[in-house]
Amino acid sequence: MNMPTQLHDEDVKALDQEETQTKKATTQTNARLTVTSSAKAKKAVQDQSESEPSLEKPSVENQVRVYDTIVIGAGISGLAAAHQMNERGYTDYVVLEKANRVGGTWRDNTYPGCGCDVPSALYSFSFAPSHKWSHLFAKQPEILNYLEDVAEQHGLYRNIQFNCELIAAEWNEELKQWQLETSKGKYAARTVIFSTGPITEPQIPKIKGIESFEGEMFHSARWNHAYDLKDKRIAVIGTGASAIQFIPQIQPIAKNVVVFQRTAPWVLPKADLPLNDRAKGIITRFPTVQETWRKSVAGILNGINLGLRNPSLLEPVNYLGRQLLKTQIQDAELREKVTPNFSIGCKRLLFANNYYPALQQANVELVPHGLVEIEDNTVIAANGERHEVDVIIWGTGFEVSHPPIGQRVKNAKGELLSELWKNSSPEAFLGTSIAQVPNAFLVLGPNILVYDSFIGIAEAQVGYIVDALVKMKQEKIQRLEIKSNVLAYHNAKVQTHLQTTVFNSGGCKSYYLDANGRNFAAWPWSLKQLKQRLKQVDLTDYETVA
Repeated sequence: MNMPTQLHDEDVKALDQEETQTKKATTQTNARLTVTSSAKAKKAVQDQSESEPSLEKPSVENQVRVYDTIVIGAGISGLAAAHQMNERGYTDYVVLEKANRVGGTWRDNTYPGCGCDVPSALYSFSFAPSHKWSHLFAKQPEILNYLEDVAEQHGLYRNIQFNCELIAAEWNEELKQWQLETSKGKYAARTVIFSTGPITEPQIPKIKGIESFEGEMFHSARWNHAYDLKDKRIAVIGTGASAIQFIPQIQPIAKNVVVFQRTAPWVLPKADLPLNDRAKGIITRFPTVQETWRKSVAGILNGINLGLRNPSLLEPVNYLGRQLLKTQIQDAELREKVTPNFSIGCKRLLFANNYYPALQQANVELVPHGLVEIEDNTVIAANGERHEVDVIIWGTGFEVSHPPIGQRVKNAKGELLSELWKNSSPEAFLGTSIAQVPNAFLVLGPNILVYDSFIGIAEAQVGYIVDALVKMKQEKIQRLEIKSNVLAYHNAKVQTHLQTTVFNSGGCKSYYLDANGRNFAAWPWSLKQLKQRLKQVDLTDYETVA
């Protein structure tokens, strides 16, 4: 069998070689940023309402708005796509956003303590570096504020249709066109970019008796700010990335907090130092300082990524995790409960300085078991332990192995993607192109995640997609679909090389693995190599119809 040119064995060989600021100040900063962001979003929607006729592009039938490209979602990926299309002179597009403001996950996740676990030096677009971060790790309100600034300053709002949710999308083979049903009517386009991301739909486990719960209940990604947690008995389900951020914030005001931990996570110290005005001024006046900062952080993350691919190199990271356990938890019994039983890096690395101290407060109890049943206002652990609570907060992550977009998109055969993915997880070429789904592209799709900034990954992937759009126009290509042998060869190599990574060999069950144990999320090589692969599209990897 002829192997596709995109991944030869020699290519694979080459791939192988390769909180000291006060709480009061933080609260004031977050409140100020939230007010600023809300006002900015409101103005953007008002501005769009005044100019919205430009987005109303009727077809001949005067019923369907037709564009060359439609982008679904105005989060990080959607904004990156809009900017890069503008830069390439590709203007016949619209971004459909279900909410009333940009921001994606940073708009939706507003739980107390929400922030980024990637250093802020890397958390900005290459075309819009930020000098305004308040900490070495940016907080949610200022990230949302930054994304709204980018949309405003780079003229992206004029191509965004807000409050427009995708209901269904289906490929019309005869017309070589995507036909979309939305909450604002019908749209059609030659190509579609699905930039909804992997962490959009909260996951709440199917717990026996959940419908009988008499109190308040919400997911961390849909935080109920109207509900007062003061003096409440709180059950927190899960100890993942969100939970370790909000537990220290709710502990001081709660009557008590019961934390249900199915699996103990690895937690590393977080160098979350504040950036004062002097530091920001130096970064602003001397761009080389920021560039040096970015390169230093990138070097550290590259080292971690190397270790994730070669677990024996993770010993320094393992040492940091064990030292944090040793120095922050004095009680031997509690320390044993929160010590992971799998290799560091097998699950997502978590960073916090205040999580372990919060667990040791008098009003906090850690239950080292999962939640299995609810009876009225009583939550029951797998070991039979029972606790009466007023509120349940689900810190249980997202539907990543079965993306919600699959329930709304039909392929060229008229099959819902969710049906095709029902017994397995999605597959894609370079996390971008899916079999039998022509003229459509994913951003942050399967097997593209690297331990780094999502922004850098999204920008690289969007560059690949926009290059494909431009070449389709230049070559007058009506239909573009990934070749089955290219997809099969690519995914076989990806899965082979993932076997020796800590994700697959570290002894844990993480969200990287589907029900069949297949790793559908991680990229087995470096970010540099991913960017090289995404530098430009090779049309020979695709079946084309002109």
